[in-house]
Amino acid sequence: MDINEGVKAFRRNANAVLLDVRREEEFSTGYIAGAINVPLQEIEDVTDVVTGKNTLLYVYCRSGVRSEQAVNALRYMGYTNVVDIGGILDYKGEIVR
Repeated sequence: MDINEGVKAFRRNANAVLLDVRREEEFSTGYIAGAINVPLQEIEDVTDVVTGKNTLLYVYCRSGVRSEQAVNALRYMGYTNVVDIGGILDYKGEIVR
């Protein structure tokens, strides 16, 4: 799914989570409104933020590589409703700074 379509879908789903898996330093330079930062290196910590394994998760990173890895890890951890929406580099919307 394209990141722009993914963000629109996230905004239409009140219980969904927008997950940014970039490093904290990257996140602090700008992120999509509503995103929660859980770096890929700490993906196991997502259980502290998202307790429901059926929660709809939209996952993005910088270019799409880490989001794919995160989606695979999340599925392995038992999350069943995970969508890779790619990288923020392709995002056309407003960035929170």
